[in-house]
Amino acid sequence: MGYSRKKLDLTGQRFEKLTVLAPAENVDGRTAWRCRCDCGGESVVKTAHLRGGHVSSCGCIPKATYVDGTCVEMIRASTKRCNNTSGVPGVDWMAKKQLWRATICFKGTRRYLGGYRRFEEAVQARKQAEEEFYGTFLREYEQSRTANQ
Repeated sequence: MGYSRKKLDLTGQRFEKLTVLAPAENVDGRTAWRCRCDCGGESVVKTAHLRGGHVSSCGCIPKATYVDGTCVEMIRASTKRCNNTSGVPGVDWMAKKQLWRATICFKGTRRYLGGYRRFEEAVQARKQAEEEFYGTFLREYEQSRTANQ
């Protein structure tokens, strides 16, 4: 007997700046959705692009600027992943070890900053790493942009 998956209904769900309004005609044989952006624009987006975070607006947001594998806008915005439960980017709870883990991603590499018994210590480690890696990177990026204008 054949296996049949129940079609996923994303109606009403939010993905970054997009709210799913209704199903749309398939795009390239893939399920797609009609979405409204926070800016008021509408677009049709494939399920995988919504759920994978590949599309976050109707196109009103400029494309991200990557330098050496690092997204400048993401660093500036201090974004946290959608599955983050601590409220602080790069800090999460490791239940098995009963520790708070601090990490930072920079130039395509995730760096382990340590495991901490206290949440505040993990947050402090992350903030120090942000200044060390991101602060210097952003200052140099801004200087190079200014010099090239």
